Order: sequence, then structure tokens, then C-alpha cells
Amino acid sequence: MAKALLGHVVRPDPRMAAQVRRLQQRVAELESQVMRLQAANDALAAAAGSEELLTIPAEHQEPALA
Repeated sequence: MAKALLGHVVRPDPRMAAQVRRLQQRVAELESQVMRLQAANDALAAAAGSEELLTIPAEHQEPALA
């Protein structure tokens, strides 16, 4: 029985190996996409931080309704 189990574990399944390769490739693609999105987010945050917030001048503001 131990030989059968060892033989099963040692012999790689080609379908499983192909699936693992596809999954590893997909993970790498998603990681690179996350890095690109983080870089874009950082750039947008830096641009937003360097600009003043839009404010409405007092003469154009409407009074709050009570």
C-alpha cells in the first residue's frame, strides 16, 4: 500500500501540472495589473493632493434652507 501511495505522489499528473502553470501565469498577470493600478492610483492621489480643493466663492453660495 505504501508503494502505491508513493508511486501516486511521485508521478506528476500532466493535467495537474498544466493547470498549475496556467494558474501561476494568471497570478503573475493579476499581480502586474495590481502594480499598474497602484501606480496609477498613487499618481492620481499625488495630483489631487497638489491641487487646491475646489471651493465656491461666498458670493455664489446659496443660503441653506431651514
